[in-house]
Amino acid sequence: MTVAVTGVGLVTPAGVGKETTWERVLSGQPTTTPDPELQPLSAGFSCRVPHSDAELNKILSLRQSWRLARFTKLALIAAREAVAEAGLDPESWDGARVAVVLGNGIGAADAWTTQTMRMANQPPSPSFIPSSIVNAAAGELAILLRANGPSLAVATACASGASAIAIARSLLLSGACDIAIAGGTEACVTPLIAGSFHQLGALSTSRDDPAGASRPFSPDRDGFVLSEGAGILVLEREWDARARRAPVKVVLAGSGQSTDAHHPTAPHPDGRFAEAAVRAALSDGQLVPADVDHVNAHGTSTPLNDSTEAALIARMFPLRPSVTAPKGVLGHSLGAAGAIEAALTVLTLRHQVAPPVANLEKPDFDPELDFVMGEARKQRIEAAVSHSFGFGGHNTVLAFTT
Repeated sequence: MTVAVTGVGLVTPAGVGKETTWERVLSGQPTTTPDPELQPLSAGFSCRVPHSDAELNKILSLRQSWRLARFTKLALIAAREAVAEAGLDPESWDGARVAVVLGNGIGAADAWTTQTMRMANQPPSPSFIPSSIVNAAAGELAILLRANGPSLAVATACASGASAIAIARSLLLSGACDIAIAGGTEACVTPLIAGSFHQLGALSTSRDDPAGASRPFSPDRDGFVLSEGAGILVLEREWDARARRAPVKVVLAGSGQSTDAHHPTAPHPDGRFAEAAVRAALSDGQLVPADVDHVNAHGTSTPLNDSTEAALIARMFPLRPSVTAPKGVLGHSLGAAGAIEAALTVLTLRHQVAPPVANLEKPDFDPELDFVMGEARKQRIEAAVSHSFGFGGHNTVLAFTT
């Protein structure tokens, strides 16, 4: 039994819509810009979705958009695109057979800040808790889509979006649902969150060159760029999708998950448990390392992650598949990153084009690793994996095939 990807939706710092994001990622042009809200910090730049909350409200055209937190709005917009591409209609489907699984790392960080300041003069808003809790996006998406099946919020830090997709696949294979709307969302580009990551030493401080700040696998990388966004996939059992004549171009063949159980923020130094997740995903998809033509790397642009991941890729894939890392263009959207990158891996397979790693000219690792540099590369890609690793040692790997 296999699971098909029938719809993709994206909202990223490149803009609203998968095609806008895909074109920007293919161009290799970073979306990082100076951020007025973060200027007091050494890392005074970010990758924001280029739409204010008011503009997002207009895109949604929902009567009660005002009560939704930004991370929920991003998820709803991305989900609408994914469901439309899948050719599905929430007005006519059996909602009891539709699941929603959304990953998120932090929740409505902006609302926590705003409401804390409000308390100096008046009580907090009654809508604060319903709109800001981590499961708010999953609940609101279920309401929007009339989805009465399992509705879950997944929190595995920066692996959350990928973990949600893996769980959604399991729900489909178990028969718990017939359609799964799965992915991740995050909107926490705030001084509090950025300041904390900066104190951890996780953010790039390249103020003189914001566009070059996110540089996965480069020798001079010094941290990630904080980002926001949402990525949603529509998943169905392949035979169900084909029965309703939906175009099936990509299959979510397998998933693998593991935990380092090593450190709150640092990856296990030898990457053995991340490797276990890769092996599990390949085994689940009835693949072997030699089958993999492309790797969508987690590639955060941090010293420890990139060195550990590069060593893992070198060990796992002796035939040297092409390697990309979208965070060079889009920054690190935390709980949304794994879903956004899964969506980009789907588009890589659909278009048979591997995007370049932005700001990478001379890799810091095994010269035999085949990083895509300079420009996008057309190639035959039949199988690809997407890596997602998160604070707390969470590892999730998704395997896709044509």
